[in-house]
Amino acid sequence: MAAALIQAIDDRQPHLLRLPAQQGSASALEEVRYALGSRRPPAGSVVLEAGSWPLRLPELRQLQELLAPLQLELVRVASGQPDTLVAAAALGLEIDPAMPQPPSPAKAAVAGDLLVHRGTLRSGDHLQAEGSVLLLGDVNPGARLSAAGNVLVWGRLRGIAHAGVAGNPDARIVALQLRPLQLRIADVVARGPEGLPPPGLAEQALLVDGEIRIDPAAPDFSG
Repeated sequence: MAAALIQAIDDRQPHLLRLPAQQGSASALEEVRYALGSRRPPAGSVVLEAGSWPLRLPELRQLQELLAPLQLELVRVASGQPDTLVAAAALGLEIDPAMPQPPSPAKAAVAGDLLVHRGTLRSGDHLQAEGSVLLLGDVNPGARLSAAGNVLVWGRLRGIAHAGVAGNPDARIVALQLRPLQLRIADVVARGPEGLPPPGLAEQALLVDGEIRIDPAAPDFSG
């Protein structure tokens, strides 16, 4: 099944660009080019349904550049991949975790092994995840965030973060501003850096030779 471009019924609604459910030999950009070649809607905004496709920052930028000459603006990305959501948010796009919304006003929901939480963690709060966690907000001093997998924060991380709580040394911690009181990956503990991060870059903490190292996150957010 190829990518599909579904035209909005009126100019007040965004067009929908849907990637195939199964990834084949074609890249996401090739799929989008095919969809645009078969049907070109009027100028307007576009919502991308990325599904399980892992789209990085460079790919999303290229997608924006592909849409721009057609007067189409990418405004929101729906995805089940945490790195895709973080990359989209870093570009200033709206993000929508691809999952059913809970019927109650709960702020957190689970999609597979990814816990997505909307809102800031304040002092005394502790959010735990059995897999990876994506937090859309800040982690204030006195708050704790822990996950068996990766910890991804679209905001400032100033509390305590623990990735790989079950002993996974390949887990990582990524945030737009990584200034925690304490970092833990598996059973290794470190304090956060004091200086400001490089402008325009997220930061990541990962284990290198048994020690936690903090670097600017690569443009593709790969660990």
